[in-house]
Amino acid sequence: MSSISARCILNSGALAVRPCLRSANVYAAPTICMRATFSSKRHIVPTVPRAAQHQLVRRQAKVPFTVRWSTTSATGSKIWTFEEIQSLTTSPSPKPIIIDVREPGELRSTGRIPGALNIPITTSPDSFHLTPEEFEDRFGFARPEKDEEVVFYCKAGVRSRAAAGIAREAGWTNTGEFPGSWIEWSGKGGAVER
Repeated sequence: MSSISARCILNSGALAVRPCLRSANVYAAPTICMRATFSSKRHIVPTVPRAAQHQLVRRQAKVPFTVRWSTTSATGSKIWTFEEIQSLTTSPSPKPIIIDVREPGELRSTGRIPGALNIPITTSPDSFHLTPEEFEDRFGFARPEKDEEVVFYCKAGVRSRAAAGIAREAGWTNTGEFPGSWIEWSGKGGAVER
């Protein structure tokens, strides 16, 4: 009996089973990964058609699983794509506030998405719990209203998810995340503001 660790990769509606890789940035957003570890005498053979791999994994795992499709994250935030963020930067109409949660030093070295405001969540985790006056004194711009739509990004999507959760806990009801964050933005040639 052998133990098999597999990852179901959902991307553009296609399902594939691939061996787990330890690299953090193997799959670009909006790829959704589910990990399943199970023991079986049978192995997944690469010649099995993709449609049949899903059924094979379900039989070997002996535990039925389902896939839930969603455009929201675990924090309840809307998930934004590169194309949607890019259209925000060129749109003159009222739009969501884009918030970069990286540290100021990171912004100086890389730049930021045009129009993004900086709230460094690592050194200022209390930022969304400040009064409007304290917020403006600390960051130099008015605190977004609690009903305004705010979209968070960082370098790789981890801090932006935390920031969205913190904002929701502080009463912001319309939060969003750009999980591809700066890595996807710069990798796809997005405009940079310095």
